[in-house]
Amino acid sequence: MPEHLELQQLVDGGSLRHSRRRLMSFFRCSCPYLGILLATLSSLFFSLCSVIVKGLVDINPMELASFRFVGVLLPTIPIVIHRQTPIFPEGKRIILLCRCFVGTTGLMLSFYAFRHMPLADASVIIFSTPVFVAIFARLFLKEPCGTFNIITVLLTLLGVVLITRPPAIFGDTVPSLTDDQMPDTNYDLWGPVAALSSTLFGANAYVLLRALKGLHFSVIMTNFGAFGLIYTAIVSWTIGSLCLPSCGTDRLLVVALALFSFLGQILLTLSLQMEQAGPVAIARSADIVFAFFWQVIFFHEVPNFYSILGALLVISCVILTGLRKWVQALPRDSSKRQRFKWLATE
Repeated sequence: MPEHLELQQLVDGGSLRHSRRRLMSFFRCSCPYLGILLATLSSLFFSLCSVIVKGLVDINPMELASFRFVGVLLPTIPIVIHRQTPIFPEGKRIILLCRCFVGTTGLMLSFYAFRHMPLADASVIIFSTPVFVAIFARLFLKEPCGTFNIITVLLTLLGVVLITRPPAIFGDTVPSLTDDQMPDTNYDLWGPVAALSSTLFGANAYVLLRALKGLHFSVIMTNFGAFGLIYTAIVSWTIGSLCLPSCGTDRLLVVALALFSFLGQILLTLSLQMEQAGPVAIARSADIVFAFFWQVIFFHEVPNFYSILGALLVISCVILTGLRKWVQALPRDSSKRQRFKWLATE
């Protein structure tokens, strides 16, 4: 190939990369809150996934998890092929496998919780994951964990207790907000246990992702999707629930589950490219708001006073954790950092 053509290709490739940067900068300038908006839309799609999981009562949650991993895996394969990067890089394989295992297990547990708990209650517990990240980051990455983290974890656990309402503390019945509301839905102990376990697995997945921050997201998502698909398929086959969904609405909803999973993941990735992690974490708390809305609209389950109070505690801790990440990322001479310095201290 002539040298001038090779040079032109290099220029074109560089121009493409610069064009992408200019395009991202243009969107950030024209709409400074675009990253927050994309994170909120991501929450909308993920909340719709939970609605589908709870609504498809004829399909086992483990099998639904398999379909979600199809939605994660297929779109990332072309990206990995285009980048021509190693799918299973040396030196990161053990961490990648651990991330895939804890992420897949956490997702399966969350699907079980969505099926066996009120949608909003399960969403609140599962979404408290960012609060617990600091504890596991301290244990495994030796990151600092100060008074702020301990207080938010304790308040989050208090919120979880209010939501799950253990009979040993609250008795067998809990009064509703008003007499004309529907009675509170009773659910077995394994639903809350699965939700809390999913939170702990999810927090470990975040910690492992920090250890993999040098890898491109397509490599991580490809491994995650492939591992999760195989793992959930084996579990579904073992418990005898591996089968094709019924024709009609069920299959359409399964396709929608995979599509919404893909859209939610892509929008979340784009939002993190445009905005800092702290504000994105705050915007993702919209997932809880959507869950309460869908619970009333689709399932006619009205949350009681304890669920609302527990949700407010958990949402407050998640928002404070997100604000703390944002403040700590600001320059030390920033006026905003000085204004919120109480959040940045350990």
